[in-house]
Amino acid sequence: MKTLKTKLAIALMAAGLSFSAAAADITVAYDADPVSLDPHEQLSGGTLQMSHMLFDPLVRFTKDFDFEGRIAEKWERVNDTTFRFHLRKGVKFHSGNQLTADDVVWTFNRLQSSVDFKNVFSPYEKMTKVDDYTVEIVSSEPYPLVLQTATYIFPMDKKFYTGKTDGKDKSEIVKHGSSYASTHVSGTGPFTVASREQGVKVVFERFNDYWDKKSPGNVDKLTLVPIKEDATRVAALLSGDVDMIHPVAPNDQKRVKNAKNVDLVTVSGTRIITFQMNQNSNPALKDVRVRQAIVHAINNDAIVKKIMKGFGTTAGQQGPAGYSGYDADLVPRYDLKKAKQLMKDAGYEKGFKLSMMAPNNRYVNDAKIAQATASMLSKIGIKVDLKTMPKAQYWPEFDLCAADMMMIGWHSDTEDSANFSEFLTMTRDEETGRGAYNCGQYSNAEVDKLVNSANAETDTAKRGVMLQRVENILYEEAAFVPLHWQDLAWGAKSNLQIDPIVNALNFPYFGDLVVK
Repeated sequence: MKTLKTKLAIALMAAGLSFSAAAADITVAYDADPVSLDPHEQLSGGTLQMSHMLFDPLVRFTKDFDFEGRIAEKWERVNDTTFRFHLRKGVKFHSGNQLTADDVVWTFNRLQSSVDFKNVFSPYEKMTKVDDYTVEIVSSEPYPLVLQTATYIFPMDKKFYTGKTDGKDKSEIVKHGSSYASTHVSGTGPFTVASREQGVKVVFERFNDYWDKKSPGNVDKLTLVPIKEDATRVAALLSGDVDMIHPVAPNDQKRVKNAKNVDLVTVSGTRIITFQMNQNSNPALKDVRVRQAIVHAINNDAIVKKIMKGFGTTAGQQGPAGYSGYDADLVPRYDLKKAKQLMKDAGYEKGFKLSMMAPNNRYVNDAKIAQATASMLSKIGIKVDLKTMPKAQYWPEFDLCAADMMMIGWHSDTEDSANFSEFLTMTRDEETGRGAYNCGQYSNAEVDKLVNSANAETDTAKRGVMLQRVENILYEEAAFVPLHWQDLAWGAKSNLQIDPIVNALNFPYFGDLVVK
């Protein structure tokens, strides 16, 4: 058996890392590295984190969920369905090409063809160029979340990504495959990719022509190295071999907090961790009583206390407190006696078998949570065949909805509960992208109608009532298994000022990182 020291040495040697770092030359250890350099290939936290390093969005969220301009320096609503963005002048891509409105419109059109992002941009009819530095985005009806969705628009270099290479279109989007955009990049962001070895390390270097001269960031080189094991990752930080890590597992937080010259920074999270119940793959899951039994059999509180060490908030619905649609009455409902009765009422008193899949390096303690869930379900006679795997292998399986129960976490990047429903609980629709991650195959016409109506309602109070009704329906029908909202934790050497750059969105703005 390899010792912790040996595992750490292997991880660092594989990445070719030195054991010391200059002030503006840092190494960051994450549990996994980005699966692609294409910002449109996958809608995930890892992709968005990478995008903020290599590209810049039109606008981005501040730490308190306000908006600040990036590629767009100002904006205004022209009418109920038209929003205008004024672009910065003098912004260069890594290739040296100058950014103009043509690049932004091209990027928008490419986004609309992305399987993962299609739903985000389904409210819009088009984006048009007004002049070289002005664009307008037009929705089919009044839409309240224009600035929120603008945080997804990371302008790409039209000239760089246009044309053919090896007979293939350089702009094509290939999920889980090899494409030009997945291995080549020309963005406007603070870093360029100096080198990349999938699964070993990615080396980012400061872009000398970066437009944001007011950024306080002074990191010239950032090496991202994946270290899957929580204990090995923490050991790398405490020994000084890396400068920053994420995540810090609940079991390790006290150790990091008490260490000298190391800081633990935590943020209350809004990412919901759930299981989806595939009604197409297992007929038993079509019965609402069975789904309710599963929800009642899972002890959310015990998972948070024992596995998460309190580093999470038990959930009974999709959106956390503070989100539009939140209902304080929709609480977790662990009740083993009731769960057994529901199974009996549904005709499954003797239980049944189901398959379960979960990642083992995507969410905090994801494999342990899956194992605990399987054990809890055994108490109501459900025999679980559980498989866990690295996220790089898991997502292709998830896209196939390859098991009866599948774990998925979701953070609403619009900071709005409708986003959860759009991707996770609305009826699957390939044309619109609705329900793109709904492996429960749940479908309710009223939910679909309410979410669509809410997304066309600019009156905040009316919209909140609609979204609250959605949460109540999903609760009553046990559309999914809510577990908890996952909190976030980073560890870093004290000379790294990470508090200003980390956020509940879980993609630090590394371009603004100051190393003392």
